[in-house]
Amino acid sequence: MARSDALQAFLDAAFVAFDECAQDPRARRSITQIAALLETPQPQRSDLGKRLPVCEPWLGEVLSRRTGGTSLDMLIERFQAIEPLLEWRWRSVYDETASENFLTGHGNAMIVGPGGLEDRRDLWLGATLMAPNVRYPDHDHAPEETYLVLSEGEFQHGTSDWFSPGIGGSFYNPPGIRHAMRSAEKPLFALWALLPERSRH
Repeated sequence: MARSDALQAFLDAAFVAFDECAQDPRARRSITQIAALLETPQPQRSDLGKRLPVCEPWLGEVLSRRTGGTSLDMLIERFQAIEPLLEWRWRSVYDETASENFLTGHGNAMIVGPGGLEDRRDLWLGATLMAPNVRYPDHDHAPEETYLVLSEGEFQHGTSDWFSPGIGGSFYNPPGIRHAMRSAEKPLFALWALLPERSRH
């Protein structure tokens, strides 16, 4: 089964960047396992390609920036090549921890994973975009998760205070931990890679 050149180029760039930026040993192990799973392509969809209102103008703003890091700039360039094929979606379940502008101020795109450009169940690789001054709700999930942050923004996990990873920052969320994120005066853009327990070895 062949994977498109554009998606393969993005995945290659993503794992170079994740490998360079991830410092937590648990994140590095998780990313290595995800990369191994991706050596076997799964069916790719071609019927997606849907943007949300938050994508204009904020997506163009975050993707036009240069980070100063070769691997990060390559990653952003290759994300731009596949972005028109992605389906941006709202998170439909949220609570009072979300800001009032959350629904229209955010979008998530599954690149590889359930309902993604490459539709599979053994891993999730996607992106989140948030307009300025938006707070994502507290949430948790069973898969472990590694973030790669490509903009300014703040994050929280477990009982931690809010922290700013910075552009190129990476951190690890253990399975089931409560976590959240928020943007400030600029939009937030980040990639996330999740590995369900059944895929870990």
